[in-house]
Amino acid sequence: MVVLAGATAAFLLQLADPAVAAGVAQHSNFREDPYGRLRRTLISTFSVAFGSTNRAEGVIEHLNAIHRSVSGTVPESGAHYQARDPMLLLWVHATLVDTALRIYDRYVEPVTEGEMDAYLRESLPVAVRLGVPESLFPGTVAELRVWMAERIAGGTVRVTPTARSLSESVLYPSRFPPRFVWTAAHLISFSVLPPEILRAYGIRWGKRRARAMSRVATVTRNVLPLVPGPLRYVPAWRAARRRLATGAPAHG
Repeated sequence: MVVLAGATAAFLLQLADPAVAAGVAQHSNFREDPYGRLRRTLISTFSVAFGSTNRAEGVIEHLNAIHRSVSGTVPESGAHYQARDPMLLLWVHATLVDTALRIYDRYVEPVTEGEMDAYLRESLPVAVRLGVPESLFPGTVAELRVWMAERIAGGTVRVTPTARSLSESVLYPSRFPPRFVWTAAHLISFSVLPPEILRAYGIRWGKRRARAMSRVATVTRNVLPLVPGPLRYVPAWRAARRRLATGAPAHG
């Protein structure tokens, strides 16, 4: 459940690719229904990660069908984009993998380099089915993070006015609760975002917040092992465990 607290970080990183931001702005109702977008994203993610093979393949086929119809022009540069562009698909996939690992490693329990690389390898079949050529896929998390950092440093990934506009719906999806409550809810995400991305979105991050989140990380690492399973793990994971325990077919 704690990993879900990194959703904001993943969304903001995805929108920092100008083509992704343009695609979301031009082909979705994200601004009008951010909760609906989040719900659909979580359902799709959990179906692929924890659902039966048939369910996972069905969701991936549905996503590919949607992506085939998404194309347009980035308003800030005039560049043409297509959602099926392998580099865009890899960027979105990379943000999810990287964010999940950073949140888990910091707020749940330490993850070794070998475990991180295994997690990355296990995500490869999903990325390939979504259109990322295996030849583009980084072999290690270290390589993945170097590639991400280079895209940011080189300006390929940068926060455009479109991304800034969309970020309001990510950060403050409703008028209630007050904005300071939403900000507090996003602090775990902010703590794993690159400083230049935070600055570009106009998000304040200083030593005081950094120290506070270090204390939060210490608390969550110590407390989570004591939390009952129904509160610690997402329902989709628990359902998958039950299905495996009863010997239900993986393709069911």
